[in-house]
Amino acid sequence: MSGTLLVGTDGSDGGGRALAYAAEQAKKTGAELVIAYVIEWSPYTFSTPSENEVRHKRREEEIERAQADVIDPLVEKYSEQGVDVRGVVRHGHAAEVLDALGNELQVQGIYVGRRGSSRLAALLFGSVTASLVQIADCPVTVVP
Repeated sequence: MSGTLLVGTDGSDGGGRALAYAAEQAKKTGAELVIAYVIEWSPYTFSTPSENEVRHKRREEEIERAQADVIDPLVEKYSEQGVDVRGVVRHGHAAEVLDALGNELQVQGIYVGRRGSSRLAALLFGSVTASLVQIADCPVTVVP
């Protein structure tokens, strides 16, 4: 199989396990691995034009910082292990962004960790993993 595999990582232990598993699969199959880091961001905030300008600048700084501090070291690590890998950073709701990336890149599968959020938080806000499993247009592998 070649093609592309997408893994969402958030810096958690579960995200790290999902990344390691997806990298193994990419290496075995010769697939490209795309590592995605999603910064939660809501477009539904009402702001003045000057606040929007500051907000946009902050958003760009967050993307640059995440790319340098999170994605670039992971890409380097897995490249050194022989994986064909690249990384992306996006803003938005993680499940929606991962699904959109999956469609954009025409991936064969999306890999995510099962995160240990509190039961109350999962009840109130829902789980990114559960949401992704419901909306994704391709197979989703949940790594414990």
